Amino acid sequence: MAPINNKQKAIFYIICSAFFFALMNMFVRMSGDLPSIQKSFFRNLVAFFFALFVLIRSDSGFSFQKKNLPAFIGRALFGTLGIFCNFYAVDHLLLSDASILNKLSPFFAILGSYFILKEKITPIQASAVTIAFCGALLVVKPGFAVADALIPSVIGVVGGFCAGIAYTLVRLLGQRGERGPFIVLFFSGFSCLITLPFLIFDFHPMSGTQILILLLAGLSAAGGQFTITAAYTHAPAREVSVFDYTQIIFAAGLGFLFFSQIPDIWSIIGYCTISGVAVWMFIYNQRH
Repeated sequence: MAPINNKQKAIFYIICSAFFFALMNMFVRMSGDLPSIQKSFFRNLVAFFFALFVLIRSDSGFSFQKKNLPAFIGRALFGTLGIFCNFYAVDHLLLSDASILNKLSPFFAILGSYFILKEKITPIQASAVTIAFCGALLVVKPGFAVADALIPSVIGVVGGFCAGIAYTLVRLLGQRGERGPFIVLFFSGFSCLITLPFLIFDFHPMSGTQILILLLAGLSAAGGQFTITAAYTHAPAREVSVFDYTQIIFAAGLGFLFFSQIPDIWSIIGYCTISGVAVWMFIYNQRH
């Protein structure tokens, strides 16, 4: 059997991250009426200690190249803003609407890779991302026409943009030899420090159930963060980001199991579109 190459590993990692992030959004919604910043703190706190444990057990420790500090800060800043925006959208929109707005991040990651990393985009790859995005719109049918949803929808789009730029910088750091666990540690620690003052001055009491759910959200986020960091350090965004749209499928399944949400015919067409383009891109990557 032929050995697994970096591109195949990246595809596997990004599908795993899609599942973990779908779980995270589910737990965030389940946690109830809490500030988005408070939810973000717990999400990043678990990831921080998870990454810390991995680095302590590694031989290379906490070393990094000082010249990469601006990229680390940029990744952490855009990533933190992306989380704030995503959690706000999850709390104020339908879960499916918030998910598709966050799934704009692969599209922005490809654009970011073009401008920041100078990576070329082939017509086939650009077409695949466009088709997958259209399929995701069929699944979600975002309610932009509703006045109350306008501001959360715009914030959700901004969150997708921030996440896309953050993942581009993850790719840049990976190309420069930085390790995934340290990228996660820096990002999670930065986010915790940013959110801590808000948590101190505007803390909302939580029940034991809410704490448990947020810890599960944080654990899911840690799994998603590690796997998506691994994905973008193994292959360019233009080759694997289309598979991140599988989160819509995972979100639909979790929505049916835990919220009794049943997709309509347009959603089913969207599922088929996303799955079809994912298979098409996989075959294309294997042949080219």
